[in-house]
Amino acid sequence: MELIYILDILGTFAFAISGALVASDKKFDLFGVIIIAFVTAVGGGMLRDVLIDAHPINWIGDLNYLYTIFIAVVFTFLFKSKIAHLSKTLFLFDTVGLSVFTLLGLEKGLTLHLNPFIALIMGMISAVFGGVLRDVLTNKIPLIFEKEIYASACLAGGFSYLLLSYFNISQNLIFITSAFVIVIIRVIAIKFQLQLPRIKDDLFTKTKR
Repeated sequence: MELIYILDILGTFAFAISGALVASDKKFDLFGVIIIAFVTAVGGGMLRDVLIDAHPINWIGDLNYLYTIFIAVVFTFLFKSKIAHLSKTLFLFDTVGLSVFTLLGLEKGLTLHLNPFIALIMGMISAVFGGVLRDVLTNKIPLIFEKEIYASACLAGGFSYLLLSYFNISQNLIFITSAFVIVIIRVIAIKFQLQLPRIKDDLFTKTKR
């Protein structure tokens, strides 16, 4: 089993747990928890495949994604009180999954001969829109719209991938380097609580003296 595939499964596991935790906190029943975990884990890739008309849809073509989600839900039910102590580990898996989802989505777009810019957007959608769908379904403002450098980290890593592709470098090295860019940006953003600027005032806003 390839390393990238293993990282993809670990990312799916972490995403599914994050969805299950949110649904559990919202007092959803077991079916609701499974649905939210499913949407969080594979919703972004599914939306990407629908947009670019790629078949089979990600989880339909590989049942390991479904098995991983079900295992994550069971894990959450059995060890919910202990998962808080694993926050750093889950953050690592989540960040690795974010980077892998981004680059796999980007590669899939390029394979289908999409414009590189569109392929980059598809990579970002693969990585972050599962979380957006989770937040919308649980009546929350999506995290990527409110705080943290999240989607922009995906775009930076995807841009690195496209840039490095113009040089005579092995594909594995390009993938690993670009994934590392996403991971580093996420870690730095969390450590120093960095956020993108917000629109507050414009040139015509009168400042109080």
